[in-house]
Amino acid sequence: MNMRKIGLILMAVCFAQGVNAQGEAKPDSSAVEDTVKGPWTKGGVGSINFNQVSLNNWAAGGNSSISGAGLLNAFANYEKEKVSWDNNIVLAYGLIRQEKQPVIKSDDRIEIVSKAGKTANKKWSYTGLFSFRTQFAPGFDDPVSPTRATISDFLSPAYMQLALGMEYKPNKKLSAFISPLANKTTIVTNQTLANAGAFGVEAAEYDALGNLVTEGLNARYEVGGYLKFMYQDDIMKNVTFQTKVDLFSNYLNNPENIDVNWEALLAFKVNKFITASIATHLIYDDDILIGVDTNDDGIVDGMGKRTQFKEVLSIGFSYKF
Repeated sequence: MNMRKIGLILMAVCFAQGVNAQGEAKPDSSAVEDTVKGPWTKGGVGSINFNQVSLNNWAAGGNSSISGAGLLNAFANYEKEKVSWDNNIVLAYGLIRQEKQPVIKSDDRIEIVSKAGKTANKKWSYTGLFSFRTQFAPGFDDPVSPTRATISDFLSPAYMQLALGMEYKPNKKLSAFISPLANKTTIVTNQTLANAGAFGVEAAEYDALGNLVTEGLNARYEVGGYLKFMYQDDIMKNVTFQTKVDLFSNYLNNPENIDVNWEALLAFKVNKFITASIATHLIYDDDILIGVDTNDDGIVDGMGKRTQFKEVLSIGFSYKF
């Protein structure tokens, strides 16, 4: 992704933080702390959303549909004297069905992040970070087609990252983790996808007759620089904004092409149990090729590097613990 675009994104979020810098940091409204004081703070939020549309002789047209999605976001953080250890897990899954078409997934995510640090001064700490990201179920190029092909699966891909660096945390709203030495491992356990070279792993080798000579590799290893930027604030009563950006540059292959993983969430608390939210997720990975229609005939006939984007508007039941 173009460095200029990344810079504009970070400047915009930093400006939002600067506007609120003179106020006192507000408590994190996304979690409820334990009532018993101690080095551990545990909590989280779970939500379930449903949507159903039924149409019968509807002149304007449309399709009946039913959908549902669930989310669990839990944490367990340790802090004592100059030592901290933050752990977070996010599990999300959603399904949708239109008319008599097959059920397809609308959301699928497993993410684990663990971060340990030791305070250097009031705003900086020495930090080590581990993250793991994958999905629950297979994904398909055309989910409703009887000849659909699998394009992703559990642990295909999976992304594992280890990084050492410094974390800058001037207040409870903003943090930036900077690592000059980070490892990124891309895992593809589905051998069919690995043979095709999916998600940047080395593809299989075939002879002139199409016979398999060497199977594709199941992992790709990268070493580079890593930046993780996080910001959260209660921008008004019962309205919370949070965003996080992960940037990775592979030192050994096209370091100028930055991998980007950027999420943003605007959450509205209607009452104790009902919430609404707008979430966006942008991904650019220089090693991932996306199917494209090169001649605008409606048929995917090529592969290319593309920016991935997802937007979700949801209203449903949530419970904090």
